[in-house]
Amino acid sequence: MTARERYYWDLVGHLVVLNVLTASEVAEANEALDYLDDRLQNGTDEASDLLRKHAQPRWLDGKLVWADHTIPFLLMLPQPHCEPFRKMLAQPQIVRRLREMCGEGFRLDGGPFFIGGTSGTEVHKLHGAGEPHKPYVAYAKQNGASFTGAVTVSYAFSDAGAREGGFACVPGSHKSRYPIPPGLRTMDDAMGCVENPSVKAGDAILFMNGAQTHGAVPWKGANARRSILFMYAARSAARHGASRLCIDPATYWDKDTVSGMTAEQEAVMYGPSSSPQTDGPYLDLDEDGVVQVDRDFLPSLRTASDTFLQG
Repeated sequence: MTARERYYWDLVGHLVVLNVLTASEVAEANEALDYLDDRLQNGTDEASDLLRKHAQPRWLDGKLVWADHTIPFLLMLPQPHCEPFRKMLAQPQIVRRLREMCGEGFRLDGGPFFIGGTSGTEVHKLHGAGEPHKPYVAYAKQNGASFTGAVTVSYAFSDAGAREGGFACVPGSHKSRYPIPPGLRTMDDAMGCVENPSVKAGDAILFMNGAQTHGAVPWKGANARRSILFMYAARSAARHGASRLCIDPATYWDKDTVSGMTAEQEAVMYGPSSSPQTDGPYLDLDEDGVVQVDRDFLPSLRTASDTFLQG
């Protein structure tokens, strides 16, 4: 990163990098997206059925506007359609910046997945800002260097002018010490602090996914929106993946180890999980100071912003 980029990244929480992809690379990716669109809509073979199952596509007026991020189906497309996205995994301009943003040992943590847009696409409410507390996506500075647990790279495959819709964020929100006001979260009252960066096909937006407050505004561009998102994380961080499949105490340790434990004891035997939206119990204390299990507590559903909303 240049000194100017480093300053801007630290200040606002995102960075637009121009001309990351060449015109031919953009064309190849758009051809692959055309293939994907056709297979999802018209494919009748087993491969198309499998693709629809993994991609979980959403449509608006016959246009593909979203596909799931939990399965890297774009990397699994048949040759040559997977190649444009495989090349983006370690794109030189992106690698150079990720090494400083989230450490030399960064890894793909989710995606690549498709987000599109056509006239009428709904707003994607603002979220992030580290709510609830998520150290694996937080932004921190130590020993003269900055560190971001999670960085998402959004490649543009169609032009998106300012205020035409698509990716939106609140610059500087990765450092905010206060919850998101309700009107700002829904963007009913943007308070003049929501930015909708302008990009051209081939540009990329890198943003602190989780630390920076971000979302999307309704698409108003004359052309359809086309973007592919790669979600990266530090090697020591995880947002998605297999951890959720093995966090149960009897799986993470073994049945004999946890056999006979009380519910309160077993509550601290869960393995690490990237998602707070698990159904594992959490501990609390009653009025007499007795430790008890609070099975109703899900951190993802009890944030500082929720408290703000309730007054």
